[in-house]
Amino acid sequence: MAAKKKKVTKKKSKKSPSGKVRKAGPSKRRGKADLSNVAIASINAVAQEVFDVANSGELPEMIMPQRNLKNVTYDKKTGYFEMAGNMKTRRLDVNSVKTFAQTLRLMSLAKDMVSDDDFATKREAYYVSKNWGDAKFGEQRESDSVLDDIEGMFSLKDVTREILRFRPEEHGGSVVGALTVIDRDPETGDPIRSDCAAMGSGAYTIPSSVDHLGFETTADFIIAIETGGMFQRLNHHRYWRNSNCILVEMGGVPTRATRRFTRRLSEDLKLPVYVFVDCDPYGICNIYRTMKVGSGSSAHVNKDFCVPKATFMGVTPQDIIDFQLEDATHPLLPVDIKRAKDALKNDPFFQAHPKWKKAIKQMLKMGVRAEQQAFAKWGLNFVIEEYLPTKLKNIKDFLP
Repeated sequence: MAAKKKKVTKKKSKKSPSGKVRKAGPSKRRGKADLSNVAIASINAVAQEVFDVANSGELPEMIMPQRNLKNVTYDKKTGYFEMAGNMKTRRLDVNSVKTFAQTLRLMSLAKDMVSDDDFATKREAYYVSKNWGDAKFGEQRESDSVLDDIEGMFSLKDVTREILRFRPEEHGGSVVGALTVIDRDPETGDPIRSDCAAMGSGAYTIPSSVDHLGFETTADFIIAIETGGMFQRLNHHRYWRNSNCILVEMGGVPTRATRRFTRRLSEDLKLPVYVFVDCDPYGICNIYRTMKVGSGSSAHVNKDFCVPKATFMGVTPQDIIDFQLEDATHPLLPVDIKRAKDALKNDPFFQAHPKWKKAIKQMLKMGVRAEQQAFAKWGLNFVIEEYLPTKLKNIKDFLP
C-alpha cells in the first residue's frame, strides 16, 4: 500500500440523516437530593448496627461485595459485568481493628459532606486521615480501597461514590464535535450551554458528575479514542465536522465520568459508539473492555458506568495485515502475552465472544502490537483520509 498525499479538506457541517436535532434532558435516574437522603440513612443504619452489636458485648461486622473478576457474571443480553453475589465480612478483631476504624471514619466524612453539600477529592480524603491518629492511612491506595468497599455496601441502593461526594483528581476526558452540553450555574440554577464545536483548539472537559447535564446534537455517531495525540489530530483537522460525529478522548482506561458521559450520549441520544484504541492486550483487554462492560473491581456500579452498545472499530490484528503495518509494529512483551492469555482464560467477556477469542489468538500468533500512530507510516493524515473512511464503510464487521 503506497502512501497517498492528500490535503485534508474542510467541509461544512452536515445534519443527521433525519435532519432533526437530538435532545436529552438530565438523567432520569433517581435525583441527587433523594439519593443524598438514602446515603445518609444508609450510613446511619450501618453505624447504629455497629454500635448496638458492640454495646451488647459482641464483635460488630460489616458485609460488602467482593470486588474482583472472579465475582462477576456476563450475559450478552445484559451487556455488562454484574456481581455474582460473593460477599466478604469485615469483622472487628485484633487484625482488622485499623481497617474497621478507617471504614467508619470515611463513612463519617461522607455523611458530613453530603449533609453540607461539600466534597473531597480522593487525594484529600487520604490526607484528612492524617488527623485520625493510629487510624490514618499509610498511602492513598489504602483509602481508595476502603472507599470502594463503602460504595460496594451501598451500591444496591444506587448510592455511588459520587453521591457520597468523593471525586477523583483526574478530569473526566475531553469532548469535541457536534454536541452542545447544557449545564447549570450552581448558584443561580441558570442554564449554561457549551458548544463542543466552538472550542477553538481546545475541547470540553467532562465534569466528575454528569447526570444533571442536558444534550443537543446533530451527530451521527461517537468515536471514543484512546490516545490524546490521535484525539488532537482529529480535532485539529476538524474530522468531527467533516464526518458529523462526536469525538471523546479516553486518555487510557476511561474514567467513570467518561464512561457515564458516553453511556448517556449512547442511550439518551440513541447514538452508536465506536472505540478506537491501540492493537495491544492493554488497549483491548483493559481500555476497551472497561468502556464496554466495566471491570471486575467496579461490578457493583457497572450497570451505569459502561457503554454496552459500544463496538470495537480498531486497531485490530487484521488491520496490521490489511494496511501493511508489519514493519511499524513492536514485539509483544511478556506482560502483554500474560494479559492476553489471562483474558482468554479468565475474562467472561472475551470468553462469551468467539470473534474476540479469534482476534486475541491471532495477535498472540503474530507476536506483535501496533499503536494508533503506526498509520503515520503512510502519511500523517492517513487515519483521516483512508483508515477511518474504510472502517466506517464496514461497521457490521466491527468486533463486538
